[in-house]
Amino acid sequence: MKSKLLSKLFGVRFALPTAVLIALTLAGSTVAAARAASKLGKSAGTKSVLLTAMEQELDRSLSALKAADPPAYFIGYNLTEQQRSEVQGSNGALLSSQEVKNRWLETSVRTGDYNLDDTHKVGGRDSGFQSSFGTQVPIDDDAAVLRRAIWLETDRQYRGAAEALLKIKTGRDVKIETAEGGAPDFSREKPQVWFGPHASFQVDRRPWEEKVRRYTSAFRTSPSVLNSIVTFSAAAQNEYVVNSEGTRLQFGDVKYRLELYIQGKAPDGMDINRYANFDWTDSAAAPDDNAVFARVKEITGELEHLVAAPVIEPFAGPAMLTGRASAVFFHEVFGHRAEGHRQKDVKEGQTFARNVGEMIFPEFLSVYDDPTRARTGSSVLLGVYPFDDEGVPAERVTLVEHGVLKNFLMSRSPLLGFPVSNGHGRRQVGLPPVSRQGNLIVESSRQVSNAALRQKLIEEIKRQGKPFGLIIDDIAGGFTFTGRGTPQAFQINPLVVYRVYTDGRPDQLVRGADIVGTPRASLANILATGDTAEVFNGYCGAESGSIPVAAVAPAILIGELEIQKKEQSSDRPPILPPPAHDPQAKAEVKP
Repeated sequence: MKSKLLSKLFGVRFALPTAVLIALTLAGSTVAAARAASKLGKSAGTKSVLLTAMEQELDRSLSALKAADPPAYFIGYNLTEQQRSEVQGSNGALLSSQEVKNRWLETSVRTGDYNLDDTHKVGGRDSGFQSSFGTQVPIDDDAAVLRRAIWLETDRQYRGAAEALLKIKTGRDVKIETAEGGAPDFSREKPQVWFGPHASFQVDRRPWEEKVRRYTSAFRTSPSVLNSIVTFSAAAQNEYVVNSEGTRLQFGDVKYRLELYIQGKAPDGMDINRYANFDWTDSAAAPDDNAVFARVKEITGELEHLVAAPVIEPFAGPAMLTGRASAVFFHEVFGHRAEGHRQKDVKEGQTFARNVGEMIFPEFLSVYDDPTRARTGSSVLLGVYPFDDEGVPAERVTLVEHGVLKNFLMSRSPLLGFPVSNGHGRRQVGLPPVSRQGNLIVESSRQVSNAALRQKLIEEIKRQGKPFGLIIDDIAGGFTFTGRGTPQAFQINPLVVYRVYTDGRPDQLVRGADIVGTPRASLANILATGDTAEVFNGYCGAESGSIPVAAVAPAILIGELEIQKKEQSSDRPPILPPPAHDPQAKAEVKP
């Protein structure tokens, strides 16, 4: 599949979040408590009046629609409550400071049965019925108003599902069904009951307004920084889920984030961006000014060096990816191809669909996805949640064990041999869930220190007779193609790349590189790994929208990695320097 973040919705992409691409996630101690208590079948909170109203309308709708023609065999309601406080500044001044709260209702009505229902794809095409994006509902705890909204949405969904089922049954008579398409349309899952405490926060925005001004002012010391944006956000999300199988859930949590973003431009017009972020879940754990200003200084220096660095030429040869870059590499190259629905859809490349039990990685590599894990070391993991968006408990899933493919990430869309969900049905609010990654974690049994891995890189460069190799030190994100109508390829967008020479010359910083390749060849080319795992937190956009995810991996050495030149602007940098760095402008300022 092909995609660009937000602007193209036909693929998958892992990218750094910005102020306009923000999703809420679940993390911290409340998630850990919910996970433990849900296993025991106990609840840590009191059932909300919202959940009670949803139950009442569910009972009323189900009794009527079960007797309709065609009957509804499943009904589910999801209510998402979001509270968000945000402060954003640029170049020493405040851009905005606001707090908002909203609620969003989504309904799901399925006609037919678990084996064949209105969501079935025939010949790779769905019925044409657009599942509801949902509707906004009042933030007041008014049961009557909520039930009215549920009633209207349920009626609309049922009518669409009934029409879709008729088209599907007709289409099956004239379309060929693949083996993968013969799997049931919906899995039977054990009902879950959990009533967690309501999540909320209180933030005084005034101190953060001052911090944002000071942080962005610090970037003005460099003439290379054309623009700077700093965003502080606090976000609480509460989920209320009921369905006709008996699931009753309410859970939520709070997360905090500080994002630093700067822009520059090289003399040839290439745009240069640098980014850093801090994530925390305890309001008392915010980074102090020293830590933030240290990152300001670091990314400013990197941008200045990148502006002056030479442009890389196309290259194929040995490369070392540091942990953060390696994490995105595995997310793009493998993680998306392990998502269950991609094995089922005839339009997908189904790269590993028939390879369960076979060696697909070097034997020293193992990969699992664990959305129950809230952090690794001191780092928060953004892909943590107690229940997925279909009301199924999150599970750790071993995908690859010593190089052998073992499993896929499953939503409630079954595969042959994989009849149930493992808690990976995820979505952005307002979109239907599909199988998605949470916290993808890579482990290795062939580890060396990062210094030794660098030496192995130099040895590999010499062995291949290459003039140099590469170290990929930081990345902006990436995207991958998974559909049959496009090449089975990926692209990762590095930000900090060094040429490494074998004759003792210092590493040379270069710019303008994109990593490209195909999954099977690239994965088979991994020669060794470092011994220190690193975390990349970001937001992944795909069919079910943008969701928070994390990837954790050690540095890796790849025998051959292909680099192409990245797309660049032809606009020249500003003719004049910034006013603060223009001697003439300074002279004109009167005291």
